[in-house]
Amino acid sequence: MCSILEIFGLICFSLVNCRWWQHWIDYVNQDQPNNATDVLSSLEHCNSAGSSTLKRPSGIDNSDLINDAASEDTSAGNDIHDTLLEGRDYVLLPQAVWNRFHSWYGGGPTLARKAISSGLSQTELTVEVYPLRLQLLLMPKGDRSSIRISKKETIGELHRRACHIFDLNSEQVRIWDYYGHRKHALMNDMDKTLDDANIQMDQDILVEVLNNVNGTALVGCMSSIQENGFAEKKATSVLVEPSKSSLSIAGGWSASKGASRSHGTEISQSANLTSARELENTYGVSGVSTRGASAGLTGLLNLGNTCFMNSAIQCLVHTPEFARYFREDYRREINWQNPLGMVGELAVAFGELLRKLWAPGRTPVAPRPFKTKLARFAPQFSGYNQHDSQELLAFLLDGLHEDLNRVKHKPYIRSRDADGRPDEEVADEYWANHIARNDSIIVDVCQGQYKSTLVCPVCNKVSVTFDPFMYLSLPLQATITRSMTITVFTCDGSALPSTFTITVPKQGRCRDLIQVLSNVCSLKQSEELKLAEIRNHSIQRFLEDPLISLSTIKDDDRLAALKVPKSVKNAVYLQLVHHRQEQDSAGAQATSRWKPYGMPLVSFISRYDVITRGNIQTLAHTMLSPLLKRESLRHTEISDPSTSMAVVDPSSAISSSDARLESSSKIVKKDVSGSKALTLPKLPLYLVDESNARIDLSVGEEKAIRLPSSSTLTVVQIDWSQKLLEKYNINSLENLPEVFKYGPVTKKARTEPLSLYTCLEAFLREEPLVPEDMWYCPQCKERRQASKKLDLWRLPEVLVIHLKRFSYSRSMKHKLETFVNFPIHDFDLTNYVANKNNSQRQLYELYALTNHYGGMGSGHYTAHIKLLDENRWYNFDDSHISPINEEDVKSAAAYVLFYRRVKSDASNSKVSQSGAGHDNVSS
Repeated sequence: MCSILEIFGLICFSLVNCRWWQHWIDYVNQDQPNNATDVLSSLEHCNSAGSSTLKRPSGIDNSDLINDAASEDTSAGNDIHDTLLEGRDYVLLPQAVWNRFHSWYGGGPTLARKAISSGLSQTELTVEVYPLRLQLLLMPKGDRSSIRISKKETIGELHRRACHIFDLNSEQVRIWDYYGHRKHALMNDMDKTLDDANIQMDQDILVEVLNNVNGTALVGCMSSIQENGFAEKKATSVLVEPSKSSLSIAGGWSASKGASRSHGTEISQSANLTSARELENTYGVSGVSTRGASAGLTGLLNLGNTCFMNSAIQCLVHTPEFARYFREDYRREINWQNPLGMVGELAVAFGELLRKLWAPGRTPVAPRPFKTKLARFAPQFSGYNQHDSQELLAFLLDGLHEDLNRVKHKPYIRSRDADGRPDEEVADEYWANHIARNDSIIVDVCQGQYKSTLVCPVCNKVSVTFDPFMYLSLPLQATITRSMTITVFTCDGSALPSTFTITVPKQGRCRDLIQVLSNVCSLKQSEELKLAEIRNHSIQRFLEDPLISLSTIKDDDRLAALKVPKSVKNAVYLQLVHHRQEQDSAGAQATSRWKPYGMPLVSFISRYDVITRGNIQTLAHTMLSPLLKRESLRHTEISDPSTSMAVVDPSSAISSSDARLESSSKIVKKDVSGSKALTLPKLPLYLVDESNARIDLSVGEEKAIRLPSSSTLTVVQIDWSQKLLEKYNINSLENLPEVFKYGPVTKKARTEPLSLYTCLEAFLREEPLVPEDMWYCPQCKERRQASKKLDLWRLPEVLVIHLKRFSYSRSMKHKLETFVNFPIHDFDLTNYVANKNNSQRQLYELYALTNHYGGMGSGHYTAHIKLLDENRWYNFDDSHISPINEEDVKSAAAYVLFYRRVKSDASNSKVSQSGAGHDNVSS
């Protein structure tokens, strides 16, 4: 497929200055009649000998698009301004078309961009106008460089480019994800894409130069590579200058998005039209043409990562109540003076866009005016990065409400507590107060009311409030808990490290984790647990603050819990880090360097004691004693007493720190027959001092050592030779499990159907407030972690349900692919409504939903919408619209669901009118 794309110039595009492009449009159309509908018909009458008065365009000038300051760094190539808008500043041309234009007119520079695949099936093409901009930081020299690279490029390509930029030997370089100026992850999977590695725009990449045995950096040269990560392709088609041939569209890409001429100039290679249509079908972008389509089947052009906006807009404009309202005279209700609104501009922009989408016979609409207004009032949606469709929807509904609020002067109303009054009375009072300040078409259609009950855990004070809601955000898990896997270490060598998987509150704290873990690992009264984060086979940091949020611990982190006596004061932790010799590709051991291996073992010593090298040897033997092979005890022979060392019996491990620091020469172990004492060779131990130098601890047993004073953690390395490995079984130290591993079993469990009713029940379940949201109890006069219970009380005409698929933690963004089995017809909420005075059934029917395919950064949004007049479902994929079967509406991509109330016979006679009859939206 790629070869076909490249042949027709569709895999690569080039940016062209919009001013130059408009000049060219005017040049080729100057002799055409006013009713010309496209470039093809006008060019058929245009030739080089025509009566042209407009001068032939000079060379292409893209200098306005270039960021001169950024382009001073040659490694970044021609970097364009971050604020460019398609249609205003530039247009996109297929690479083959650009090549022909450049041969006609010259100029430049060439600003090539790739069309990358995205979406769940990787069949959606998106032009990557802004590739990743990464900051390379060279260590230890501290040099910096900025580069542009496609997020679909591999880590291997980034590695090669970093070596080329800094003129380094690739074998001596490794790169790190340096998000937040911290070694987040070693990027050693060379075939993994930057997108899959979750690399973000403008983040740092650490380029680390490894030293050889002599301690000098190995620097070499690499062959040069192409700039910007773009492969240049030669044009294979032949085009002549536009005055002598006709041009038409192929593959569905518009070359004049945003051009001032209303006929919408489109360009491509006419000679390859048939093959390009085949390509379009192959790539899954064919569908219902929106040119000349009936009302309601008009697509929205993707302006560059605006599918999140397009999908939300299509669902709103196909909400019958909104479609009817904005196609009528809605301007009379605009609140031009509301300080909380957008002075009516957002409502006008949305209304005009809705009318265009409902006008029959139109081509796909470019929502630029609306996006401009949106960015003005919500800067977080400016630019052309991907955003959350639900966040856009929430802002849009709130903004439209304020722009259309019929209340010109909001009265101040203080809500009273229930104080034992009937719920019906309190609920009506709260709703009346809400309507007195908020009265719009959005409230009429989308707002409901839920009952919130708080109970103080100390005095049992009950507080009941009734709050409005615009949509329901439902969790995709039946509980609000999280599974975490932790490895527990004993510091006295009495047992091997043990791994436990526990369940903790998802929004809990480290103290919650420690409490649960203490129960499952049988912690003694005299012991306590200390949490540590393990990275690169050693302790990265201790999680000492009990209030650290568990949400900051990512699923791919590795945690250890250390059992330590409560009585130990001013302790220094001794971390035994394992090193093994590297193996070459043939399997033979290399002798040049040792690599960290497995998970560390931990013990502790008192900072006040005088520590000798023999003491460290004793501690190391104590920690390693559970790993000692029994057969090695039976057959151990002493060849040289000066290089031998006693071993500690794990069954009688010394728990006192003073006893453990006795001279190792006094500690013996008997063999299994009990007939003689056995000793083991001294371990090849090396103390790592503050200057990162290694001190050999296998000699000078009585010699005192100086512990690093700046840290509570002392690192001792052990080099595992093949001979030493014959005496110990260290397989159990090989891998420290991740906090949460997405394995095959988990994936299977996540793909099992989850009922929408189950999600709703989880949302309504009573739960304690998270510590940062504690409630101020008016009776205790203190902040309390009260329990909270939600109940539905008043349901809206249109119920919007958001499925919480995304979770965020530091730089980590995760998406749940859980399939939710949601009803299309007869979504019955009767039993979930706490207000039992209304005897009518609360039935809803699905009419629209947004879908999210793929990952967080490179995902794609579409909408499934039911045209109620036709009683038929359609897929809205930006400008492409295609009919779908109702059974295909359900998928694991469903994200935001739109339901309409099913009218009963009694309520059919009641017509909801704007500004009146609010009882019609109650339950």
